Amino acid sequence: MTEAPLFALRGLRKVYQGPAEEVVILKSLDFDIPAGDTMAILGASGSGKSTLLHLLGALDTPTAGEIRFRGRDLAALPPAEAARVRNREIGFVFQFHHLLPEFTALENVAMPALIARLGRREAFARARESLSLVGLDERAEHRVTTLSGGERQRAAIARAVLLRPEVLLADEPTGNLDEATGAKVGEMLVRLNAELGMTLVVVTHNHNLAAAMGRRLELQGGELYARNETSRS
Repeated sequence: MTEAPLFALRGLRKVYQGPAEEVVILKSLDFDIPAGDTMAILGASGSGKSTLLHLLGALDTPTAGEIRFRGRDLAALPPAEAARVRNREIGFVFQFHHLLPEFTALENVAMPALIARLGRREAFARARESLSLVGLDERAEHRVTTLSGGERQRAAIARAVLLRPEVLLADEPTGNLDEATGAKVGEMLVRLNAELGMTLVVVTHNHNLAAAMGRRLELQGGELYARNETSRS
């Protein structure tokens, strides 16, 4: 029996109401993301890449169609359950790290566990383990303001994988880094996919990062195409 995909998108459509007319961002997308997959989503600025990622992460809802995550329609989840899924089952990494400057790296990384109401001792033990995964053991007690840009992004990744979510959604994770640092962050994401068995979906303009993914899809005119192919995905 074929294993059910982690994500199944059917007739997914996203439309915004502009001043004079509707703006169609996504046109009836149909595709699956298998568990453990690595996928890059490319496209021009404004093509809807981040919108698609936000829909996958239950940060937004579709205008029509459905997104099934582990068999559940994300848009149909009650708010409390959607929040629980975002906290425990989906990890997020953005271009800007969104760490709280008044706290240490360890405190920032522990926050998803504290929000999930794990005990403080367990939350911080997990945070130290997660920081170790990204090579920041020695920076755990340092305030965020003393970390380099690459270290801050690594701390953000450690926070995203703290509760071992099913999928990591990364929106331009190397976009605010220099080329060398960005390459190291990209390598780390690929390694975490292999070590943790975590599905990885990356929105990126970084062609080197995209090339490291198992699948590369491009958004054009609200539709998804296999990269460098004419057939629709």
